[in-house]
Amino acid sequence: MTAIALSLLVLSITAVIGLLIGGIRIRGVSLGIGGVLFGGLIVGHVVNQFNLSLDYQALHFLKEFGLILFVYTIGIQVGPGFFASLRKSGLQLNTLAFFTLVMSAITTYILYRLFDIPLTVLLGIFSGAVTNTPSLAAGQQVLTELGIAQDETAIMGVSYAMAYPFGILGIIIAMFGLKALFRIDVDKQARLYSALMGQSNMNSVCAVDVLIENHNLEGISVEDFDALLGEDIVCSRIKSHDDMIIPTPNQTLHNGDIVHLVGPNQRRLNQAVLIVGKQVTASLATQTEQIKSQRVVVTNENVLGKTLQQLNLKYDHHVVVSRVNRAGVELIPNQNTHLQFGDILNIVGTQERIENAISILGNTASKLHQVQMLPIFIGIGLGVLLGNIPFHLPHLPVALKLGLAGGPLIIALILSRIGSIGRLYWFMPPSANLALREIGIVLFLAVVGINSGGAFLSTLLDGDGVQWMLWGAAITLVPLLTVGFIALKVLKLNFLTVCGLMAGSMTDPPALAVATRMSESTQAASLAYATVYPLVMCLRIVSPQLLAILLWVSM
Repeated sequence: MTAIALSLLVLSITAVIGLLIGGIRIRGVSLGIGGVLFGGLIVGHVVNQFNLSLDYQALHFLKEFGLILFVYTIGIQVGPGFFASLRKSGLQLNTLAFFTLVMSAITTYILYRLFDIPLTVLLGIFSGAVTNTPSLAAGQQVLTELGIAQDETAIMGVSYAMAYPFGILGIIIAMFGLKALFRIDVDKQARLYSALMGQSNMNSVCAVDVLIENHNLEGISVEDFDALLGEDIVCSRIKSHDDMIIPTPNQTLHNGDIVHLVGPNQRRLNQAVLIVGKQVTASLATQTEQIKSQRVVVTNENVLGKTLQQLNLKYDHHVVVSRVNRAGVELIPNQNTHLQFGDILNIVGTQERIENAISILGNTASKLHQVQMLPIFIGIGLGVLLGNIPFHLPHLPVALKLGLAGGPLIIALILSRIGSIGRLYWFMPPSANLALREIGIVLFLAVVGINSGGAFLSTLLDGDGVQWMLWGAAITLVPLLTVGFIALKVLKLNFLTVCGLMAGSMTDPPALAVATRMSESTQAASLAYATVYPLVMCLRIVSPQLLAILLWVSM
């Protein structure tokens, strides 16, 4: 058997063992995909014992390519939510998540100063303690750029494995520790959260029915009415004398008409109500014989990048686009809204008019399951180029590079935000994205484990393995307990929200599962996790690179 064939066989065995380990659950907690690393450590130990001849150059290529696949698909997945999460609605939670990351770096720096830990070991502990594999990859790469040999950086995989298990358990310990410290009643917190969400849905798309009582609006056209309320308020239908009407631009409004308004939040709708008249409870149903409401997916490449004003759906086809759902984020459309592949438009109109709009927009479900390979490799190529551009900063001994972890990530974020260029679109079906992401991270972790397996047992039993675990525990617990205390004591945040924040700050799905099981009646933890995840994932990739350079300079 050739060295390459043997290497691929060993890699496959590693993936099988690792995925089986990752699937083992103890009280609902598992290593997940991180189990592949431990499978690699086992196989790597066997390879070392039997002195098998593997093609390490081929394994190195697979590791790097796996990393690129992983971070690129992560960027495509979180891109739309990344920019949305930086808006006001998620600013507080993202600030706390950012502070958690800063605290992790500060704790790592203090440990480095107190115990004079080798940089290669320290970065592995740092990545394992925050349970973030891309962080490990970014750290290995920046050390290579700093001139540290590849065989020396292999120890990072060992120290990562030492810190990783407690990284998962530490988040759960922090959650229950804060729960005991503040004597939290989880059921009460769930009720408070539900009541808060019921009273004020201030940061999500809302709708209201309003009776026109302002005599200044008598005879006003819908076009002027829309201009009066502003672009972020959409009038999607009108009820006049028991007749349901689609609001065309030249349609006139009269006192006694009821308009259905959709806005970005309740505050803006309240302002609109003050101008128009008073809120009523009469429902303006859209599923009547005349008026329908249908969700239509944008799949026609000819409309990608075009604005709603260019398509002129309201004027030419007499339908109203009341909402746009983009990557799970609800948006209020206006004339300058650019369409992207996969956008879901909520369209109101007669069935015939809606069918005409569908013929323009596409709504071909099969296209949502197709993968455009050309944009993927364009994105990866651009990411590799960006990652290798040197950035020269004052007082640093080497140029800073984004590397194979940072470059593809940044490009993916940008491309997913752009959405499409001509007929090229960067939408990727969730199933395809997940498959490529999982393949990438399995390849990376398997090779890291194989390379580190020879030294794992000796380090654990005869070396500093136990000490590395304790240092990792400090990097895990100190930031989480500090930020959790501030969030609960000072900011008075809901406990379930804080649990989701803590899990998201470590990008740790097992911890989220535990937080969700505390109260399955609310989505508080899941919403907080989703809010901070995009930003945290990006910063976790960048942070070890900055930390490595700062520590290298201070050596």
